Amino acid sequence: MAGSREFDIVVYGATGYTGRLVCEYLNETYGVGGDVTWAMGGRSQEKLEKIRDELGLDKSVALVVADTGDQSTVDDMVGRTKVLLTTVGPFQTYGSGVVKACVEAGTDYVDLCGEPAWMKDMIEQYDETAKKNSARIVFSCGFDSIPSDIGILLLQETAKEKFGAPFARVKGRVVGMSGSASGGSVASFKATMAAAKEKPEMFGVLVDPFALTEDFAGPEQPGGDKKIFEEEYDRYAAPFVMATINTKNVHRSNFLLGHAYGEDFVYDEMLLLPKRKEGEGKSEGKEKGSADMAFDMSLKPGEGPTKEERESGFYEIWYSGTNADGNFLRVVVKGDRDAGYGSTAKIVSEAAIYLVKNEGKGGCQTPAPAMGTPLVKRLVAHAGVTFDIES
Repeated sequence: MAGSREFDIVVYGATGYTGRLVCEYLNETYGVGGDVTWAMGGRSQEKLEKIRDELGLDKSVALVVADTGDQSTVDDMVGRTKVLLTTVGPFQTYGSGVVKACVEAGTDYVDLCGEPAWMKDMIEQYDETAKKNSARIVFSCGFDSIPSDIGILLLQETAKEKFGAPFARVKGRVVGMSGSASGGSVASFKATMAAAKEKPEMFGVLVDPFALTEDFAGPEQPGGDKKIFEEEYDRYAAPFVMATINTKNVHRSNFLLGHAYGEDFVYDEMLLLPKRKEGEGKSEGKEKGSADMAFDMSLKPGEGPTKEERESGFYEIWYSGTNADGNFLRVVVKGDRDAGYGSTAKIVSEAAIYLVKNEGKGGCQTPAPAMGTPLVKRLVAHAGVTFDIES
């Protein structure tokens, strides 16, 4: 971890939709001038002052101006903080210089990235240097992919404790969700599709579950791209939009943990549809999704769900494993806000605070190896996320 710095955390992108929510959460939960010192970072002093005033923050909240178009300003910002929390996407457009600066300065880093091709590029470029400089570069610290990554780690650690071995097969099933996208997410999606169009080889990364495990490739994984009927749930399961990034991160975590889940580990994520009505055959296939996720492709950066929409949102996900002896465990993860923003703002903040308060090895990481199950305590205590173990 970086040594003595002016701030514990700089929130870069504080004037954006999600960045504002992060600052609001830090202020409400930890205040100003407490044991966590934080600052707001962005491209414009004027906009930073405006957002600080709109959020009703104390004037003592420091403002740091940095523009990814001027690397020297990014380097200066990163050198002043122990942890850089960035919400500035698309990361493939604005993130590379930020990662570079953090790696070189030995500054820890968390983001909300769901762009696997860019993450793969960053790992290839900076993993070794990040290790040498003790910079923890932790991607995907929001809804994608902390519930999945930490939930499965908790499941596997419990399986080892109870049964002596991890589960070789785990299923992630979304059983309920309500929320909507923001303009930033739309911009990231469009940037990824545009990049893949220019570089068709990127499609290989997007569909490869082991795209982030360097030279390791495990067994064939379920596609998760078609609706299927699952007898164990007596329900249909349908493709889940976040599965592409979550499964890659879970496999990278297994890889970084020395294959703690086994080299034969198989994992998929899908959306469970509502149960069939009595007398309805499973071939009907007309069920409506149990996840209400709206993606308005016309949204612009800075736009997103209202406060009421965020606070009325929720999610519930089951992570289940069964071994050859019939032993069963499930970790149920629930969030009390919409997944993409209300909950994500709290989750990424707690991930950053974990890094501030705990030492660790450097490298381009995922949440499970970087923070482990101790992060659960922070999320339960502060972020409105619960992790319950069922057997």
